Amino acid sequence: MTIHIKPSKTLSALLVSGLLLTSIAYNTPSFAQEKTKMEEKKEMTHSTDHLTPLQKKVTMEGGTERPFKNEYWDHKEEGIYVDVINGKPLFSSTDKFDSGTGWPSFSRPIDENYLAEASDTKHGMVRTEVKSEETDAHLGHVFNDGPADQGGLRYCINSASLNFVPKADMAKEGYDKYLSLFGE
Repeated sequence: MTIHIKPSKTLSALLVSGLLLTSIAYNTPSFAQEKTKMEEKKEMTHSTDHLTPLQKKVTMEGGTERPFKNEYWDHKEEGIYVDVINGKPLFSSTDKFDSGTGWPSFSRPIDENYLAEASDTKHGMVRTEVKSEETDAHLGHVFNDGPADQGGLRYCINSASLNFVPKADMAKEGYDKYLSLFGE
């Protein structure tokens, strides 16, 4: 089968006989040369050498730490909670609340674009898993039983996936733009 195609600036043709997607491009990269966001993400490397065995189990294997036996479940100091792998700011103490579950709970992230969500059907339940967008680290789960006056969401997050940066240290650690979360 021969298909004659008149070239244009960017032209893609689907050859039905072979179901092959071909790109004919002038002054633009071909589909084969362009990297998808997923491919770029897979190429990104984030060192996990600094993680404890529990942090690796939680973030890399989707594990869960014990309730009421973790570092931040009842932590009340002002500051931000960052990704334990790369330090990306994820949650603020201004959005933290006591859910009674034994894990740190937040009504919202600092920026929704810093998180990714996926369906989780492990353990005979249907839940929404929360992961770090940049590192793909498992953080915890989000539920719709949070405080109604704060949006109704409960981000139930493993302490092992987070590091805490006290408000007093935020500027010197490079998080000064997030001081506005505290009215500064």
